[in-house]
Amino acid sequence: MNSGNRQSGRHGGFTLFELIVVISIISVLFVFAANRLMKLAVQAERAQVQQTIGTLKSALAMEIAAHVARDTIPELEKWIGANPMDLLADPPKSYLGALDHPDPAGIEGGHWYFDRRQGLLVYRVYNEREFVTSLPGPKRIRWRLEPVYEDRNGNRRFDPGQDALVGLRLAAQEKFKWQVEPVDIPAWKANPR
Repeated sequence: MNSGNRQSGRHGGFTLFELIVVISIISVLFVFAANRLMKLAVQAERAQVQQTIGTLKSALAMEIAAHVARDTIPELEKWIGANPMDLLADPPKSYLGALDHPDPAGIEGGHWYFDRRQGLLVYRVYNEREFVTSLPGPKRIRWRLEPVYEDRNGNRRFDPGQDALVGLRLAAQEKFKWQVEPVDIPAWKANPR
């Protein structure tokens, strides 16, 4: 009998068990990769928001410094509740502008806008599941340009003409938290040994 003509018990394909194992491994890897990509997306959004707020705070500091240099600090009063995006020569591409009666539910996540009626700069959060705030409704962060002042009459609010304005600050109106743990991105060594 020729050994080349002998057939084994296998027909050259995958068994059902092998196919299930391969599909299970691919599914686990897919879930792991999707989870990691979601965390990276949330970190990117958080970094973008922090960068924009940092840029606004720098522009505000330059505006204050210009008034200090000209000895016109009381003129900063016009900025209280004003649109901080007006301090930038080039606002972010995701900035929708100053709106009169914005409905946060109608604003797409990942966009900035200024609520003229309330005097608030608002960022509508894109990755809502990974974000916590005490603010009801759609997830968003709100900031306001507020006075820094000497409270001469002790009532804990700024009274023009009575309290001395010394500066401005861009203040978050509610506490908020991004709920994603940092993703470690391996650093490649330039000179591996």
